[in-house]
Amino acid sequence: MTGLAPIDGVVVLAILAKALDYGAALLAMGGILFTVLFATRAEASVLRLAQHLAVGAVIVGLAVLALRFGIRAARISGMGFGGAADPMMLGFVWDSPLGTAAIWRGLGELAILAILLPRVGQWIALAGSLAVAISFAQVGHSLGEHRAALVFLLVLHLLAVAFWVGSLLPLSKAALTPTGADLLHHFGNAAAYGVAVLIVAGAALAWLLSGSVTALFGTAYGLVLMIKVVVVSALLGIAALNKLRLVPALRAEKRGATIALRRSISIEILAIVLILFATATITSVTIPPINL
Repeated sequence: MTGLAPIDGVVVLAILAKALDYGAALLAMGGILFTVLFATRAEASVLRLAQHLAVGAVIVGLAVLALRFGIRAARISGMGFGGAADPMMLGFVWDSPLGTAAIWRGLGELAILAILLPRVGQWIALAGSLAVAISFAQVGHSLGEHRAALVFLLVLHLLAVAFWVGSLLPLSKAALTPTGADLLHHFGNAAAYGVAVLIVAGAALAWLLSGSVTALFGTAYGLVLMIKVVVVSALLGIAALNKLRLVPALRAEKRGATIALRRSISIEILAIVLILFATATITSVTIPPINL
């Protein structure tokens, strides 16, 4: 298929590592965004969960980032896994855009750890979340034409996605608390704006990287992107169900509402995992139509 790079064991491992890297970064950023936005509305136990998720995601993210260096060295060396520890290849990777992204990511994730500090910690962590989002704009398809627009749209898109991803587990816990229904209601209102940003920024990114709608058909990039769009559409449908039916049922204390809502959130998490793999595949083995 047009625009599809060769796939071998190293590439498969690269996709898996990238998906895990994306998930860790989104959880880290999203946990901070949730903590800052709902600091006065969520119960202490819910906020602690969001903070602990962010810290745990940072630790995983830093480890996976180091792993991705080795995988990238293996890919460019042509020696397979044997090139993962080659000093010269690792030096090439460090001098590449991935090295620049690693600096942004490392500094950002270390700043996120400041969420454990009182008072100013959350603001340092918030700045770290922005740095992590910017790190994604240092590699991949955002390095093409329309660079400024791609960076701006990508950062907006990532922050909107991170807010959603980082909120799911805290919200699932909140559903078990006395004030959880009110928190879920407020989240639904805030998420409506986030979804608008996600859709507009995502559509604009797809347009800039494809050049036209017709260019998406017949290319590997277009196929994987359309699969991603289908899953995202299903995810938005689940979110709408939560906001319009399940959260009101929880507020009305209807029987079974808590179980139904937590089950729905679990399905959202599964859909997000699929989206992460689709995104990792797009950025690892496909070429945007605009670059063909």
